[in-house]
Amino acid sequence: MKLYTYFRSSAAYRVRIALNLKGLAYDAVPVHLLRGGGEQRQQTYRAVNPSGLVPALTDGGVTLTQSLAIIEYLEEAHPSMPLLPQDAAGRARVRALALTVAADTHPLTNLRVLQHLTGAMGLTEEVKLDWYRHWLGEGMAMLEAHLQHGGTGRFCHGDTPTIADCCLVPQVFNAQRFHVDLAPYPTIARIHAACAEIPAFQAAHPSAQPDAE
Repeated sequence: MKLYTYFRSSAAYRVRIALNLKGLAYDAVPVHLLRGGGEQRQQTYRAVNPSGLVPALTDGGVTLTQSLAIIEYLEEAHPSMPLLPQDAAGRARVRALALTVAADTHPLTNLRVLQHLTGAMGLTEEVKLDWYRHWLGEGMAMLEAHLQHGGTGRFCHGDTPTIADCCLVPQVFNAQRFHVDLAPYPTIARIHAACAEIPAFQAAHPSAQPDAE
């Protein structure tokens, strides 16, 4: 398998965690999102992923895009070390938690949105950071509220990591990077600390990537 990735990409980080949890070997192909105007915008990468976004995963003759679709593929193709619960209600809850991050929060704070704010819209760096912290805080508050549920255990759902944890950890990394106070989100902080003890999460961390700066 080959993963097109960028060390600070939240979406790529999710997939790295899932691959590591499942014990799947892969070759990392860095795609620098800033160098030369963004390597993801170049035709060589768009031939892999026409959206011009990371990650993309190739597995044999199959090319997959969108982080959650990739993780679901890994779950079906490599069911050992499952990242979804056995029961339908549990699977739905885990998917909803993951989407609270991947669909409700991340699109408002990703690189292309931030670049548009300071580029075409001419907003200052300070206003951009206010935007980022506002929407990240909104998303963290939603996730924290959903985690006040009997299904939450040591991790987002129960006592083993799921797809939801694959999404939570990169979101906390972003919060820490931009100095967002985690004190209002104690459940998120507790789960993040539990994940940080696991080698699969440690190996997926941006600082451990071959393209880390």
